[in-house]
This record gives sequence, structure tokens and C-alpha cells, in this order.
Amino acid sequence: MPRIMTYNVHSCRGVDGKLDVGRIAAVIAQCRPDIVALQELDVGRKRTGTVDQAHDIATRLGMSFHFHAAVKVEEEEYGDAILTTLPERLVRSGPLPTLPRMRGLESRGALWVAVEVDGVELQVINTHLGLVPLEQRRQVACLLGEDWAGNAGFKDPAILLGDFNANTRYAVYRQLCSRLHDAQVGLRGRPRWRKTVATFPSRAPVLRIDHMFVSPSIVVEDVHAPGGPLCRSASDHLPLVADFHIGKA
Repeated sequence: MPRIMTYNVHSCRGVDGKLDVGRIAAVIAQCRPDIVALQELDVGRKRTGTVDQAHDIATRLGMSFHFHAAVKVEEEEYGDAILTTLPERLVRSGPLPTLPRMRGLESRGALWVAVEVDGVELQVINTHLGLVPLEQRRQVACLLGEDWAGNAGFKDPAILLGDFNANTRYAVYRQLCSRLHDAQVGLRGRPRWRKTVATFPSRAPVLRIDHMFVSPSIVVEDVHAPGGPLCRSASDHLPLVADFHIGKA
């Protein structure tokens, strides 16, 4: 059964203040995913030793990867990646809209990769939304538009996942659920299991801001956030992990 993960790695700096790419790779390896969506990766940045974190993690795990830089300052980059052990192809990467009149907002983007799973091409979009609700609404409108999830190529089976910086009370969550299905929620709007899984902050998670939204043929068998000492220290988020299979829409 295939397994997918989304994980905000906080530039590989843990809650203990230690910068450790290997520790992030170890968390991922411990979870044994086939597909991994990562947010907040540094590439060539002085603050993290100029390491290409996307390449380093993928190499340690024996995975192929695609990286999208949401932020570029000269030779330094910061953004998101999709890693996988399965056959894949890059479909699209690009920026999401922001609020140009509001200073200090971090640029955001999305990355779309098609992955072959059990002989079927699965569409996967990884993203990391901003912090301001109005900005989030513009970003989700873009994600649901013709360039991304509204594109004819983003067809079932498909998964949109990442760090949305929004819980279930946010308007953007409802926007997303109008088009796709929350992997943690049953058909009657209740958790599939005893309760939904929070991922932030990692040491004592209370917020559910990392999400997976799936198309009709994705059958989610389990969702969990591993919470051992390694996971609780490696980043300020826990990874969110789902086991699924592709059924009939």
C-alpha cells in the first residue's frame, strides 16, 4: 500500500536549535513513505551552511526529487520539494499570489509532480500558504484555478497537500473542501478515526494546519503523525503520514 507524507522541516533546524539535515532524513526514513512533500527547505543559504537541503535529503534517502524556490535572493533559495522512490515527472512549479501593498510577506509557491502508483498516474501538488487570511484566500483561489487543481491535467487520482497555515475554521479550508476531500474526515464530516491528527507545534501538537486533500478515488486507510523523540525534536512540525490506495471514483 503506498504511503505519502507532508512535512514542514523548518530549514532542518530543530526545536533544540540544532541544524541537522541528517536528522530530518532519519525522520523520513523512519516513516518509510513512497512520496514526500517537504516545505521550508534551504538551498545554498548562508544561514544553513550553503547546503542544498533538498538534494542532500533526497540523496540520503535514495529518492528522486523536484524543488521549487519560492524565495530567491542572489544564490540563496528557499522553498518546497517533492521526493519519491516511484517513477515521476514534473508537471509545473510556480509562485502563488501575495498582497503587494503589505510589506514583509514571504513569497509562496506550489509544485506539481505526477507520480506513477500501481500503474496509475497520481497527481500531487505540494504547497505552503502564507499567514495572512486574505493572502491565503487569494493563494487558494489560484491553487483551485486553471493553472493548478482546476487544470484538466489535475485529474483523479490526485492529492493536494502541504502546510496551509490554516485550521478547519478558516475560510480557505472550506474552499479546499468544496473541491477535494480532507483525508482525515469521513463522509459525514466526522473524523475517520477517534480524532483528527494535529502536527504543530511538534513538542505538544494542538493545531491541525498540515493537510492532505484527496480526489474521489483515493481511499485513505490511515493517517497519523509519528511522535517519538526524534520527530518531536527535528522540526517545529510533526510529519503527517497517510496510507492509501487508489480505488474507483
